[in-house]
Amino acid sequence: MHTMTALLCQIELEKYIRKMHSIVGNAVTEGRYLVFGIGSSQLLNAAVYALSSENSSTPSNVLASIPFYPMYKAQTMFFNSENFQFEGDTNSWQSNNSTNNMDVVEFVTSPNNPDGELKTPVLGGKTIYDHAYFWPHFTPIPVPSDHDLMIFTLSKLTGHAGTRFGWAVIKDKDVYQKVLNYISVADLGISKDTQLRVLKLLKKAVEGDGKPIFEFAYNKMRDRWERLSSVFSKSTRFSIQQRHPLHCNFFNETRLPSPAYAWVKCEREEESDCGAVLEAGNIKGRAGSKFSAKDRYVRLSLIKSQDDFEMLLQKLTELVSLENSGVETM
Repeated sequence: MHTMTALLCQIELEKYIRKMHSIVGNAVTEGRYLVFGIGSSQLLNAAVYALSSENSSTPSNVLASIPFYPMYKAQTMFFNSENFQFEGDTNSWQSNNSTNNMDVVEFVTSPNNPDGELKTPVLGGKTIYDHAYFWPHFTPIPVPSDHDLMIFTLSKLTGHAGTRFGWAVIKDKDVYQKVLNYISVADLGISKDTQLRVLKLLKKAVEGDGKPIFEFAYNKMRDRWERLSSVFSKSTRFSIQQRHPLHCNFFNETRLPSPAYAWVKCEREEESDCGAVLEAGNIKGRAGSKFSAKDRYVRLSLIKSQDDFEMLLQKLTELVSLENSGVETM
């Protein structure tokens, strides 16, 4: 692609990203810098790199609150930098009062993956807000997010995960330059073909003031949660996370969240491996230990094809029915 054409595409794409955030009201972008990444995953470590201390005698400590997205730990450890290291759960450090003289970079995942909670910082200081799921079909949008470094991804906005496109919204120019430098060195920037595809998708998404795409997606997620909750309400063996209503400025109504994932707990003391319990009923999820939680928990994805969701609901219904009939798979 010609250099001038590529630049115009980038400018146009930035304009539509800002327009989308303005329509939804989920992030302040005015006066902020944007950086594109290969999905949000690349931007997560780019942000850690940008916020870590380069001249300190000790590395920055990267922390997150359990349960947390596995890539925070995996990426930080994989890149094995002298400037940062993964140090685990924020709450354990807070209880030990160990952070007074530490340089801390905290991941704040809001809504959280896997349990959908709207998280806030535990320790304060330098934070990376992972807002992959901060869209109206997953959670009420109470106010625009207004933080120093926020990360979003196309995959949870339009569902085009294979396009591999994410973006960071950054307040500080020096941090922006460091994130930009990371992306440039790692991959010489982001594919212009990808940027053109994303631009086309966003132009379509903002049609009708951006309402149709979110109304469709929210109605789909709300229906899935209502049906899923109905199944689990009949069980004492399994439970799912509590959802709390909030006012959503985008839909202008108070409503329940409809998260991307169900965070299932096996309630019986002897069933400490909930993944095995569900798998015996032909249901596969991601074990709690993947999120640094106990294996009494399992994450089930609700963002799948309708046929796959119907199959999941059928298997869960059968498992709960066996429980109520006194005949169980474990």
